[in-house]
Amino acid sequence: MTKRIPLLAIVTMLLPAKVMATHPLVTDDTGTQGKGHYQFEENGYYSFDMQTVDDIEVRSKAVSAGTTLTCGIHDNVDLVAGIPWKWSRIETGGSVTSDVEGIGDLVVQIKWRAIDTGDKGVSLAIRPGITFPIGNEGKGFGNGKATCGMMLIATGRNSTGAIHANIGYIRNRYQLEADRSSFRSSLWHASLAAELNATPSLRPVVNIGMDTNQRNFSGTDPAFLIGGLIYSPGKKLDLDIGIKKGLNDASVATSLLAGVTARF
Repeated sequence: MTKRIPLLAIVTMLLPAKVMATHPLVTDDTGTQGKGHYQFEENGYYSFDMQTVDDIEVRSKAVSAGTTLTCGIHDNVDLVAGIPWKWSRIETGGSVTSDVEGIGDLVVQIKWRAIDTGDKGVSLAIRPGITFPIGNEGKGFGNGKATCGMMLIATGRNSTGAIHANIGYIRNRYQLEADRSSFRSSLWHASLAAELNATPSLRPVVNIGMDTNQRNFSGTDPAFLIGGLIYSPGKKLDLDIGIKKGLNDASVATSLLAGVTARF
């Protein structure tokens, strides 16, 4: 299928919009760190895609390394700050048409576990957040203006594992006129994830979801499927790997995920 995809739109598709979840999952859970406790995450991905535009092959690659620090300010409230470093490269007809790198916008969020049924294993949380425009919007690494959003989170747990559901909304603002005319301001997210307690230290995970297509001229919303493993050699350390596959033409074809999480 032939598509007309502006360069900046391709770059934007390759950038992660979230900094907080149990990696490699995109869907967040309701868990918090507890007052006075911290969590440090270093997560990365490598994605690649190939499309045909007017009979010309367009190949895109991207790498992102996200750093996130979570602070427990109450037993059921976390303060979270995260910032990504990003690189992307686009080749059109065998020639490099874009090769850029830099940091993205700073994301600050608060997660409040508002309802917890305890022994019934069901909990609900809300996670409002705001981004601060420190990335270079001219290179596609930010919006140039602050944005805000809200995520509703539900988790159900038992001895076998857990199921998580997210519904979220982001209100984007753009500094550049080209972005305002090309990209939507109102974006929705819906996703579902599951974890299986295979052993005390190993959890297979799966995640499926969909987001509003950020591009104004596209009516197809990108959908994804993630499969991965989380290995916990100790209670305060998680190592994870995963693969993310796009489920339609609006999604990046394949992304390889890896990360480490430490709690203290």
